[in-house]
Amino acid sequence: MNARQIEIFRTIMRKGSLTAAANALAVSQPAISKSLRHFESHLGYMLFDRIGGRLVPTAEAEMLFADADRIFREIELLDELALNIRERRVGLLRIGVSLSMIPTILPTALVAFKANHPTVKIQVHTQPKAETSEQLQIGGIDMGLTVSTIQAPTIRNEILAATPVVAVLQADDPLAALPVLTVEELKDRPLISYGSQVEIGAMLDDAFEQIGVTRPQAIQVSSSLVAAPLVQAGLGIALIDGFMPWDKYPGLVTRPFKPQLMMNLAISTNSEKPASRLLSAFRLNLRDAIRQYQTDHGTDAQL
Repeated sequence: MNARQIEIFRTIMRKGSLTAAANALAVSQPAISKSLRHFESHLGYMLFDRIGGRLVPTAEAEMLFADADRIFREIELLDELALNIRERRVGLLRIGVSLSMIPTILPTALVAFKANHPTVKIQVHTQPKAETSEQLQIGGIDMGLTVSTIQAPTIRNEILAATPVVAVLQADDPLAALPVLTVEELKDRPLISYGSQVEIGAMLDDAFEQIGVTRPQAIQVSSSLVAAPLVQAGLGIALIDGFMPWDKYPGLVTRPFKPQLMMNLAISTNSEKPASRLLSAFRLNLRDAIRQYQTDHGTDAQL
């Protein structure tokens, strides 16, 4: 087995045919076919079934592809690092961030950071927490900024702030007249919130189960940024984190939710990777940005 064979196999899996893989790798289709036959011969089993002129991956191919894809993603990261070194870039800070941080905390922190580090290159990757965790572990990013901690063996979490889950609803909703919304008021209303597979979603499930009902989840979202237009459209009441500037959305109001459930804004890094000298400075900028956000919006978020 060699790197070229793995690359060809990976490309066939991604592109779905020998012709498409050959075009992607700028080689002839016979060369791709020959390499695949040699690879299968070396492994001792077939990677694809030939059905109706199409290649259909076998179960063994699906198992092999996961590691093959990871290996080449790491090679791509190495290529990027080599390019950064060749171009003598002064520094690079790569951040994986939850969507809800884009209109709130992150811009303020980056403005302050760039004022003191004008030559540092910054990459911002908006992605789900699971992908942030993966990228941290393979070295694709230097830090994650998420609205809940990442649970993985090599990941170190630092909680920057905590905020309670709030109810976001239309201003003309009858429930908006209440100072606080509880599970009793919401048990028969369609809810927009996180899935049960994440920590806060499971906590919300438990809160409703305490009164003997199942959480009336109408729409599952992975980010509070997605919830706002859905509430505006009348699709339900959102139970979501309080980091968002909800006052910026016309026609929406927020109310405290009881029982109080807290969500944590956290920085995540890989304890097995060398710490970037830039991270300490950026942590301070993030803390300052949170304080400013609290002052400007009067949130309940706590450091």
